[in-house]
Amino acid sequence: MALLVALNIVVAKFLSFGIWSVRISFTFVIVFFMSYWFGPLLGGIGAACADILGTLIFGGLGGYFVGFTISAFAGAFVYGVLFYQKDITVTRIVIAVLVNIFLVDALMNTYWVAILYHANFLTIFPMRFIKELLMVPVQIILLYLASKNKSLMLLAKRIE
Repeated sequence: MALLVALNIVVAKFLSFGIWSVRISFTFVIVFFMSYWFGPLLGGIGAACADILGTLIFGGLGGYFVGFTISAFAGAFVYGVLFYQKDITVTRIVIAVLVNIFLVDALMNTYWVAILYHANFLTIFPMRFIKELLMVPVQIILLYLASKNKSLMLLAKRIE
């Protein structure tokens, strides 16, 4: 789990791009594996730790904000509920992506951004919603491909 937390921090810092209100990151793949391999609770704790440690190490716009830690936990928890010790199916991937993108990323994170930057939620929501909408097929495809990677799936057996 510590390796995945570290990897999440590195990917969030160096392989993410965007502006303050709209950011694109591929950490969802790492969070998926945290939760798939270790379950909803430990996956959520790992994602929350990655958020906290990443902010402590590298800082962030506006500093640490607990709302994003709650979102990190919630997103990982969703993956854990849908995938831990279960078969990975396209239906499960689609459900996980839709819940995470629309509930966690579009609603919760937009709310946190609005609070943190004293912005109007309804002003920034449309732009963030469009970005999230565009990410739906990207996340579905990447999670599907990652879940079919034999080397990564063999790691799951070694962890058990």
